[in-house]
Amino acid sequence: MRTLIIEDERPAALRLSKLIKNCTPRAEIIEVIDSVEAAVKWLDTFEHPDLIFMDIQLADGLSFDIFQQTKITAPVIFTTAYDQYTLKAFKVNSVDYLLKPIDNEELVSAMAKFEKVFEKPQTYDQSVITQLLQNIQQKKYKERFLVKTGQQFSYIPIGNIAYFYSEDKIVCAQNNNGKRHILDYTLDQLEGCIDPDSFFRINRKFITKLSSIKKINTYFNSRLKLELQPVPASEVIVSRERVGNFKNWLDK
Repeated sequence: MRTLIIEDERPAALRLSKLIKNCTPRAEIIEVIDSVEAAVKWLDTFEHPDLIFMDIQLADGLSFDIFQQTKITAPVIFTTAYDQYTLKAFKVNSVDYLLKPIDNEELVSAMAKFEKVFEKPQTYDQSVITQLLQNIQQKKYKERFLVKTGQQFSYIPIGNIAYFYSEDKIVCAQNNNGKRHILDYTLDQLEGCIDPDSFFRINRKFITKLSSIKKINTYFNSRLKLELQPVPASEVIVSRERVGNFKNWLDK
């Protein structure tokens, strides 16, 4: 079974590849692609695989843009942080999806559906893709986060957060006034519920807000170094593979 993965997070792609191989030993991961642009180019160049795993939110846009730029004949299983109600239309259209973090049993179920249903090449109703794209573009993002201090609960408005970061497997939100709050989220989950126009994930451990960036400096190995306010405890570096998309995000 020739399988294509479209996922811009390398750790997520590696984990998914391992899960697929454990679930279906005969599966062959023929390529891992990390952007809309690269996916369109690949699909226009090579024979389509038997199955595509496709993350919805890629570094350079939503994966639905791929459907608008090229015809896809292979069945697709989406991997996403969006909830099942938003993606209900895809169930009707015989396309499955997996919510992140991907559960092994759900992957086995999705692969079983693929084996049973997708015996012939599939094409997709463009109206369904367009409708879902509109739903996601109208998605409401979180306005506040519940936090616990001692034995008390309070909330922090999203407007008061300067950036999010992961440290020692703990995810924190840094207030504009310099106070940090521990959140019960992963950075992957945060990416799906905060406004991408205001926040950008610059590396595996850091998501920054546009208004917290005070200076952007060049850094060795084609990376960028950010000066933020409030000042973080360690250097904040835009990873090399995200520099291009980071510049595009700034230049909107």
